[in-house]
Amino acid sequence: MPVPGLTDMTRIEIVVGAADRAAVGDTLTACGATGYTVFSGVSGLGHGGYHQGQLAFNDRDGLCMVLAVVPEDRAADAVQSLRAMLDDRPGVLFVSSTAVSRPGYFT
Repeated sequence: MPVPGLTDMTRIEIVVGAADRAAVGDTLTACGATGYTVFSGVSGLGHGGYHQGQLAFNDRDGLCMVLAVVPEDRAADAVQSLRAMLDDRPGVLFVSSTAVSRPGYFT
């Protein structure tokens, strides 16, 4: 439902190994994202069993989640590129509609 004063955008979340964080960031910016947020030490239960959130030995072990919000017209390229990235590495991708109060931050 449209909310007055908010602008429709697309929210992209991807959980990958921490070693892939830079590649995800590069892919998002190449597709027009003006920024993203990284959540380190993500834990959870998946196909490979339970993943502990704490870093064992260095900042490249473990999982992270990268969150970006992009205008709807830039979402398809970003999603296609991220899906291709996941063809040969573990991870999950979530895409949803969202609305933002400061659209200039994302364009």
